[in-house]
Amino acid sequence: MDKPQQPFADGIPNLSEAHFEAPIVEQLQVPAAFTHAPRFLILYGSLRERSFSRFLAYEAARLLEAMGGEVRIFHAHGLPLPDDATADHPKVQELRQLSIWSEGQVWVSPERHGNLTGVMKSQVDWLPLSEGSVRPTQGRTLAVMQVSGGSQSFNAVNSLRILGRWMRMITIPNQSSVPMAYKEFDDAGRMKPGPLYDRVVDVCEELMKFTLLTRERADYLVDRYSERKEREPERLKAVATDIGFGKR
Repeated sequence: MDKPQQPFADGIPNLSEAHFEAPIVEQLQVPAAFTHAPRFLILYGSLRERSFSRFLAYEAARLLEAMGGEVRIFHAHGLPLPDDATADHPKVQELRQLSIWSEGQVWVSPERHGNLTGVMKSQVDWLPLSEGSVRPTQGRTLAVMQVSGGSQSFNAVNSLRILGRWMRMITIPNQSSVPMAYKEFDDAGRMKPGPLYDRVVDVCEELMKFTLLTRERADYLVDRYSERKEREPERLKAVATDIGFGKR
């Protein structure tokens, strides 16, 4: 197979040069580092009184606080189903404000019927990709964890990863899956020592590192060529015309 001769001399005619930016390392320099503690929001996917996903969420919270983070946990009791209430519902507003406040998140779901729970999915579904110019999840780091009643599975964390990518989050490589969770937590809801607990520590440590690495740079990391084009007034006017809101 013939290879095209390099360097390419046929140009990039479809590219808008006014909006094209070659990423450079200087743009990653931080003029002034944040002085506040890294901010983490934790969501969990069960409303049971003895909830192993809540226990695991608490363990993550303790670890992130021990590493210097500030942690908030959202409790989904009273959160309506998506589209069963308006976005001004107090629990929806609480969730959205916490997401905007956060710089990193932890999502912990039980595995039910081979996937994440409806409680977990409802929380994510109430988070919009954007509200005006505000994007409650974009550019934030994310760690995913799951608990299972049976043998080890990764169905829930795999689905959480898909959701994280869809919500434009920086999902860290490491993850935690706790099988037979009823064996891994004591009567007080504390996780027992062992390899599964050690993995949770690993995940929280990695989440903290990625958050420290990206939080001041998040706006630059998620800045996109296509969106720079869309923000142009002429582009917005053309779109409005195409959909019937402007004069042709």
